[in-house]
Amino acid sequence: MSPAVGPAVGTVLAISRVELIRMLRERSNLFFVFVLPLLLVVFIGLQFGGTAGTPVGVVGDGAATDELVELLDEQGGVNVTRVDDADELEDLVSRGNLGGGVVVGEGYGAALAAAEPFTIGFVARPDSASMSLRTVVEAAVAEHAAASQAARHVADVTGLEASTLVDLADDVRGEVATVTVTAAEVGGDALAEEFAGLGQFDLGASGQLFLFVFLTSLAGSAALIQTRQYGVAARMMSTPAPTPVVLAGLAGGRLAVALFQALYIIVVTTVGFDVDWGDPLATGVLVLLFCVVAAAAGMLLGSVARNDAQASGAGVGIALVAAALGGSMMPLEFFPEGMRQIALLTPHGWANTAMAEIVRRDGGVADVAVELGVLAAIAVVLTALATVTLRRAIVR
Repeated sequence: MSPAVGPAVGTVLAISRVELIRMLRERSNLFFVFVLPLLLVVFIGLQFGGTAGTPVGVVGDGAATDELVELLDEQGGVNVTRVDDADELEDLVSRGNLGGGVVVGEGYGAALAAAEPFTIGFVARPDSASMSLRTVVEAAVAEHAAASQAARHVADVTGLEASTLVDLADDVRGEVATVTVTAAEVGGDALAEEFAGLGQFDLGASGQLFLFVFLTSLAGSAALIQTRQYGVAARMMSTPAPTPVVLAGLAGGRLAVALFQALYIIVVTTVGFDVDWGDPLATGVLVLLFCVVAAAAGMLLGSVARNDAQASGAGVGIALVAAALGGSMMPLEFFPEGMRQIALLTPHGWANTAMAEIVRRDGGVADVAVELGVLAAIAVVLTALATVTLRRAIVR
């Protein structure tokens, strides 16, 4: 290493370290950097992730109710939870904690044994998902009451006592030949299969990473403006350190902030939520390039904004719009074709496209080479512009 290179590297690292410490000491960042990203990952995972089934509450006691719960569990697509009373069930459904509920009143078992009519309550919100859930519940109830209904029908025809025919119907049902249906799926929905293979929190984690890395970098450009306004940058430029070294240090500080945000989200979601980030090499290169893009964008904004308030406001607005257009709030596959083309005008669009290939389709570096190349080009252009404009701003 050249004698001049060592001190230059040390200066760059020292400036970068100071910028990172400044970000961590800002109290407002504690929420936006550490808490809010994880809250959104959890929210998206609870709303859209996982394959555990729709949560359904059941109110009722007794052996007959237990049998009905077992049949509901066997239907698939539902996750049954016992609830103490009907009022609590209605409250849970109205707040969205449960997809629907079943209220089994007293006397259900006696009504089945006597082949008497009985009403079971169904609680749900007025949406299409509730209609599908009601079909599942009705199928389980019909199967459970099949013997009782058959006994009632025979009793009406023959005049025999219905209660004595229920046990006979149960015995006969065990002897009657059943019909087995074999289903073969042709074609299929590839996108649905991809989402079905994701973990509960996989869908939201990568989108929130790109959103908050960019948001933190742009909002943090206010610190760069303060460095200029307070004369810190001018004093650094007056030291023996060459101007390119000072600029590299300031750029390194923006990159350190972006990398810290990204690594925090990756580590916590991997350890705490078991998120699968796909191939480590491909994900690592993608995240690094996106962090460079975000850092360069933050440095560019910090060099052209007039004051820190303007930089913070513009940074938040630009970051949220870019994230929404680029698929960080909703998968790009759900966008109309025209919007998908617009998404590619943002770095988020390329990053989310690459992450979908890596996580959902087990892609590697070669599979996302185009996306990585585009992000690298964006990083080079933004870094060059930011360096020129920041140098002019400091000199001015």
